[in-house]
Order: sequence, then structure tokens, then C-alpha cells
Amino acid sequence: MKVIVVRSGSSLLLSEFGARHVKIGDVVLLAAHTLCGAEPEGSVMTTTIYLDRDYVIDQVFWQFAAQFCDRHNARDFFDAHYSTPAQIVRIGEDRAGMIMPWLDELVSLSVDGPQPERFLRAQALLFSVLDVVVPFMTTPVSKASAGRRGTMVPAAPRHRQFSPLRVEARHVAQLIRGDPARQWTVPELAGAVHLSPSQLRRVFVVAFGKAPIAYLTMVRTERMAHLLRSTVFPVKQIAAEVGWADADFAARQFRRGLGVTPTAYRQFVCAPDSDDTA
Repeated sequence: MKVIVVRSGSSLLLSEFGARHVKIGDVVLLAAHTLCGAEPEGSVMTTTIYLDRDYVIDQVFWQFAAQFCDRHNARDFFDAHYSTPAQIVRIGEDRAGMIMPWLDELVSLSVDGPQPERFLRAQALLFSVLDVVVPFMTTPVSKASAGRRGTMVPAAPRHRQFSPLRVEARHVAQLIRGDPARQWTVPELAGAVHLSPSQLRRVFVVAFGKAPIAYLTMVRTERMAHLLRSTVFPVKQIAAEVGWADADFAARQFRRGLGVTPTAYRQFVCAPDSDDTA
């Protein structure tokens, strides 16, 4: 998970919230494996805090300890109240100025890697930042469906305790990234790593927070965004190149991941002479 604090300047962000401008006083919150593109307007300076989801759920557990029987209850509460994959929190310039010294100290503590003897100080600084930001977060009225959680936000932690990613999950991710245009199926991917389809899905969701096909969609969207920025090919041709024969379906998937259509994305981030014909 990412907490991105805008320190100066401004930028256009493209994600599941659509196309939004951010400036000092704004904080961007992104769930793991959530696509987000940025186009600085002149210049922009940010500080990014990376948070492990297991760690965040542990904090939720202790925050509401009187309400939960165990960490599974905390996980369900987290999925219900913090299932939005991307949002912009506007804390204002005054509050942003207040947290800048804490961010600077956090950065200084992380320059040389983890320092166990400074863990408590780093955690205190993090909590001070979150104490300012979290009250401004928006939460959904109702719980996200199991299907939506499986495709858009990270999976449950499963008490993995920072264990290495399963080699099967890594290999499947490499297969997808190596040939995203291929019409992969879950049985085919599962066969490549000698797992059943259901086993592969469980292993992959724990490792990457998405089911294999949702991960493939994310990789194709990334590739499509790159080609929209770096070529003048028509959108239909680019869609076919990344593995989507149906340009309309490709546009829907792209908009789901980056909040705008491929044509609008190209208009936002590319030179005026780019060919944005769909």
C-alpha cells in the first residue's frame, strides 16, 4: 500500500478515481497493485510511504481490539471499510506543512535501510502522519463484494509473516509479464507450475493480491499505457498488440484501471501530434 504526500508543485493523476489534479495539501492513497499514472505540471515533489498490508491490518486490530475476537475479524473490518483501491485525501496546506518534518525524519531513518534500534521512532512518526491523514479518508457505505475484492484489492494476509513468495506464483507472474498478449487461461498457467487451478489462484492472490487473470489485465493495461505514450499507433492496433482483439473491451478494461479511456489518456500525456484515433 502507498501513501503519497504532495510536498510542492502539482500533477495530473490517472487512476481508478479518473483524471484528478493534485497539489500541496493532497495525499494519494493506493492499494497494492493499483495502477496510477502521473503527468507533472511543471514539477512536483512527493514523499511516498510504503506500508505492508499485514502491518496495517495489525494496527486496525489493536485500534479496535475491544470489538474483535481475532485478526480475522480485523481483516474483514478492513475489507469492509477500506476497500477503495485509490483515493485522494485533501488535508490542506496547513496540515501538510505540519507533517513535513515527520516525513523528512522518516526519510532520513530509511536511507540506510531498516534500523531495528530506530523502529519505535519510525513507527511513532508514521502514526503521527496517519493521525492527520486517516480522519480525512472516505470509506464505502457497504462492504465490497468478494468478487470485487479478489480483482481490485489485495487478498487477506493469511498470516504469511513476510515469508518469501511461492516460486509458483513468481513463475506465473513471469510468464504473464513475458507474453501478456497470449490468451492465457488459469488451467494453462496452473499446469505450467503443476498446481490445480484453485490452488494457483490461492497462491497467487496471497502473493500478488490479485487473481492471475486480474494480474494479466493489469499488465496489459500497463503495456497499453506505455504504447499510447510512446507510439502513434491507433488505439485499436495497440489493443490488439497487448492481447485484446476487441477495442471496446480494451477501452473498458483500460478505463477500469486508469480511470480514463485510452484516447483521453493519450490526450492528457502525449504530444499534440499523437494520433489518438480509436
